[in-house]
Amino acid sequence: MSNKKEEEKEKPCNKACSAEDSAPGSTGQTNSDFSHPVYKEIAVTNGHINRMSQNELRKKLAELQLDTRGVKNVMKKRLKSHYKRQKLMQTAAEGGVTDTYYDYICVVDFEATCEVDNPSDYHHEIIEFPMVLINTHTLEIVDSFREYVKPELNPQLSDFCVKLTGITQQKMVDKAEPFPAVLERAVAWLQERELGTKYKYAILTDGSWDMSKFLNIQCQISRIRYPQFAKKWINIRKAYRNFYKVSRTQTKLSTMLEKLGLTYNGRPHCGLDDSRNIARIAVRMLQDGCQLRVNERMHGGKMLSVPSSAAVEGAPAPHVPHSRE
Repeated sequence: MSNKKEEEKEKPCNKACSAEDSAPGSTGQTNSDFSHPVYKEIAVTNGHINRMSQNELRKKLAELQLDTRGVKNVMKKRLKSHYKRQKLMQTAAEGGVTDTYYDYICVVDFEATCEVDNPSDYHHEIIEFPMVLINTHTLEIVDSFREYVKPELNPQLSDFCVKLTGITQQKMVDKAEPFPAVLERAVAWLQERELGTKYKYAILTDGSWDMSKFLNIQCQISRIRYPQFAKKWINIRKAYRNFYKVSRTQTKLSTMLEKLGLTYNGRPHCGLDDSRNIARIAVRMLQDGCQLRVNERMHGGKMLSVPSSAAVEGAPAPHVPHSRE
C-alpha cells in the first residue's frame, strides 16, 4: 500500500466489540439480548480477570494451554474469550444463546501507484489486487488470489513506487491486464468459492483507503460502476482499536502485530504479504473473542460508519459491475 495509507485519518467510530466487559456477547447483539443469566456469570469472571496482574494472566493462560504472547490487554481479552466461549458453548448445548460469525472473511489490501510527494490532484491506480480468505469456523487462512494490474493514467511506475512495493515495470505491470479484466477474474474467484450464495462472507481491509479511495477512484478511471459486493467492509483498525481499547496510533499493521506478539512475515508493502499478515491479525482477534463485523460502507461516493446496532449481514454475491458508459 502507498505511504498515504500509513497516514490515514479515521473518523470517530461506533464502539463495535466494546460491550464485552459489561455485557460480553457478540457485537451484533443488543442490550436486550443480555438478559440471559449466562452473561451475569461471564461479567463476574471478567471482573476477576480485570484484577489480575500480567504475570497472573500469563500463568493462567499457560495452565489453560492458551497463547501467552501479547501485551496485558491482549492477554485479558484472550482469557475472557476462553471463559466466554466455554459458557456460551454450554448454554448453546442447552438451547441458549450463541455467537455468530461470517463463514468467511476476505482480506483485501491493494497496492497503488504513488510518488514520493503525491500532488493534490494525483490519482492512485491499483497495480496489485490481492485477496486472502479466512475460514472463520476453522480459524485458518484457506486460499488466496493475486494479480497485477496495468495502470492507465500513469503507466510508468515511479522509482519510489517500485522500491516501496517491489512491483516492477516490465515483469509485472507491463505484462498485466487493465483493471476491469482483473476485477472480472477476482469476481470469478469469489463466485467459484460460493461466497454470497452458499456461504456468508465479508470484506476486510486495513483501514478505509482500500475501498473508499483506491477502489472508488479506480472504478472512475476504468469507467465502471463501484461493485456492490465491496460497498461494505470490516475496517480492522477500528475493530482492533475498540476491542483492545487502544489509541488510533496503535493500529498500524506493524504495531498491531507487535502488540499481539506476532512478527511480520514477508515483504512490507507487497499486497499479498500485507493481506496475509492482516489475516493473521484477524484470526488472532477471532481467537481472542472479537466478532469482526462490518463497520464501514460506501454511500453516494462517500465513506460512512456502520452503527454497531446494525444487523450483521454478509456481502452480496459478487458480480462484475456494469460500465458507466
